[in-house]
Amino acid sequence: MENNDSDMTKKNVRLSLQKLFIFSITSVLFLSLTVVAFAQNTTGVSAQRLARIDGLVNEAIAKKQTPGAVVFVGHKNKIVLRKAYGNRSLVQQKEAMTIDTIFDLASVTKVVATSTSIMILVERGQVRLSDSITTYIPELKGEGRDRITIEMLLIHRSGYAPDFDLREKWTGYDEMLKRLYTERLQNPPNTRFVYSDIGMIALGEVVRRVSGKTLDVFARENVFVPLNMKDTAFNPSKNLLSRIAPTENVKGQLSYLGGSAEGIGEEGERILRGEVHDPTSFRMGGVAGHAGLFSTVDDLAIYCQMILNGGQISGKRILSPTTVAQMTRPRAVAEDGSSRGLGWDMNSGFSMNRGEIFPLGSFGHTGFTGTSIWIDPASESFVIFLSNRVHPDGKGDVGILRGKVASVVASSIEDSSIEKWKEQEANYHAQVLMSLERLKVNNDAVVSSAGNTVDANVLLGIDVLERENFKQLEGKRIGLVTNHTGQNRNGKPTIDILFEAKNLKLVSLFSPEHGIRGQVDDKVSDSTDEKTGLPIYSLYGETRRPKPEQMANLDAIVFDIQDIGTRFYTYISTLGNVMEEAAKAKIPVYVLDRPNPINGLDVEGSIADPDRLSFIAYHTLPVRHGLTVGELATLFNKERNINCDLKVVKVENWRRSMWYDSTGLLWKNPSPNMRSLTEATLYPGIGLLETTNLSVGRGTDTPFEVIGAPWLDGQKLASYLNAKKLTGVRFVPLRYTPKASVFKDHECGGVNIIITDRVRFRPVTTGFEIAVALRKLYPNDWKVDDYTRLLVNADVLARLKRGESVDDIVRSYTNSLEQFKKTREQYLLYR
Repeated sequence: MENNDSDMTKKNVRLSLQKLFIFSITSVLFLSLTVVAFAQNTTGVSAQRLARIDGLVNEAIAKKQTPGAVVFVGHKNKIVLRKAYGNRSLVQQKEAMTIDTIFDLASVTKVVATSTSIMILVERGQVRLSDSITTYIPELKGEGRDRITIEMLLIHRSGYAPDFDLREKWTGYDEMLKRLYTERLQNPPNTRFVYSDIGMIALGEVVRRVSGKTLDVFARENVFVPLNMKDTAFNPSKNLLSRIAPTENVKGQLSYLGGSAEGIGEEGERILRGEVHDPTSFRMGGVAGHAGLFSTVDDLAIYCQMILNGGQISGKRILSPTTVAQMTRPRAVAEDGSSRGLGWDMNSGFSMNRGEIFPLGSFGHTGFTGTSIWIDPASESFVIFLSNRVHPDGKGDVGILRGKVASVVASSIEDSSIEKWKEQEANYHAQVLMSLERLKVNNDAVVSSAGNTVDANVLLGIDVLERENFKQLEGKRIGLVTNHTGQNRNGKPTIDILFEAKNLKLVSLFSPEHGIRGQVDDKVSDSTDEKTGLPIYSLYGETRRPKPEQMANLDAIVFDIQDIGTRFYTYISTLGNVMEEAAKAKIPVYVLDRPNPINGLDVEGSIADPDRLSFIAYHTLPVRHGLTVGELATLFNKERNINCDLKVVKVENWRRSMWYDSTGLLWKNPSPNMRSLTEATLYPGIGLLETTNLSVGRGTDTPFEVIGAPWLDGQKLASYLNAKKLTGVRFVPLRYTPKASVFKDHECGGVNIIITDRVRFRPVTTGFEIAVALRKLYPNDWKVDDYTRLLVNADVLARLKRGESVDDIVRSYTNSLEQFKKTREQYLLYR
């Protein structure tokens, strides 16, 4: 049963599969599934097609994407695949993977334990989906949390952040409750889909308060024991340890907590085994609504078949058929049509494990450790993929593999009615359309009610430093990295403020791209500041780093520049280079923080390839990172092992949901062609295009608001893009003649890009839609290979050249983007 042979030929496929499926029937009778040693087509599933899974999984193991895996496929009450691959442990000793291996399910906990338990309480009349969370946890009243319903928590539209602040040090369930009671919302309830562990943790507490039993006890008594899921539990018994797949070492787990591994000695090398990997669940004692459950493929197969059977199996009813229908009814959670069930994922950025073939209306869930389930009612099938891809060093990745396995399974099914698949998809679309209308009405009401937002009194890092009379810099000789955007709330330049300070000495200035006054569009030379007489050293000339002799007489370096929130805006590369050189010189760096002008919530786009980093891609960030300069500095310092003595002077009164026009701060063009907040909002997507043979509006009054070329038909492109019905944006055809840059003095056909709703607008996705359109409409005119310079992602470029849809392109990097978001959480300085 642990056969790992990946070289089966067509001649011996039948024999090998027959050997594979001969196992003790008595050990799985309770599954109410028929174990079949099948020949091709005898069960309605192609053995030859299904055997392709072997090659996919073994290839991933060879590439060290996971040490091993177990795959289970059920179809029409039959087991058609139940197989283990590779190893479950690589350190401290190697152990072969076995069918009965117990895995840390991570977020699969959300559906199997938490959502199911909540729906059991709904069936009993003890909880209503429309009830406010404060009905059950009254300590949450205030700050808009009383508008959060149970349903919003289940579909991740509560307004909560993805997780608690992982940098805070705490332990214990009661300590979690203290944080839950005071956790601020990132968005008004029911306005945005944000996948949130906090919401599911709150639902776990609802189960405890309503039933009088902790989530682990309630789920065991009402789900696991009735279904004879004998190896499913939170905090599994120590006598099961030999069958549990290990995950990461303690040092790795601490890194997710944002803590330090220093001082833990040999304990830091201990591999987590039987202890939950998720850092927040770990701190809570291993029992949480979002993570902590352990299980096997056989146990999960029982659960999946129970769901397919409408809530019962082997005479044991867990849920009513109507409850299962309610749980798996699609609800639109975003205006792009993304959908969720109650706890279940259906069609969103997290749905890669559905693959390419299973129809809409199917559903499932993934877990961070490398686990997933997917269920398709139309074909009466399910796929379970369990791995411990984080073992041993946290670097494995099975995001794409899970989807490929699902696609192979779906393509292997030969006895399902096409009409059923069509009917399921038609029902899905009808239900999503209905919920989209309700969603739009709700969002319009929220946007309308928030139309008269009062500016916050945001204080910049320089304002805070000035208010504290420069205490942190007292007595120091300072080098200042800045430009014209370095100014306080009242518009006074940081250069003047520090030069006039009596308790420090400003010695020198360092200039980034565009010069100290932000007017240069070429290389910057060393010079002297006319007002202060201080030397200005260029960081965008012959060198892009401060030289040792330029730092020799400094006690500290201060960085104060306004970023724009996009990976290829070079000021953040200058920051990284300065930190690296300061670390070598053992000089501290003080970052005077500033808000991300296009808000600190939205994170979007593909991740930069690690082997293609440069001055325009300093780190493996997504295109739109959603971080402030201070947060980026903190991330760079830890993730790149710079080990700089870093101090961040935080802004005050800024929240992540704020755009620049909510701060009350003066706008100063950060660079010559970044002239408005609108252009900054468009820049992550439109800026990507400017290294190709396309004008992005440089040399016009509205850079990044228009694109065009002499060979481009604006009416044709606008018609194509508007037909896509992209959220928050429209396209107007026009003709224009740039006075500088690409196509200078040449008339261009093009489009004007109009943002109609910046909250729903996705600039990177829009940029990809434009790129796909150019590739399709102008394959011989648009130079697609030049797109790679700022994109720096070979896979996305290859998909674009192959003509893949934007949905497919976005799905291809969703897993890596979600992993970045998890890492990013450690470095957030603001909520």
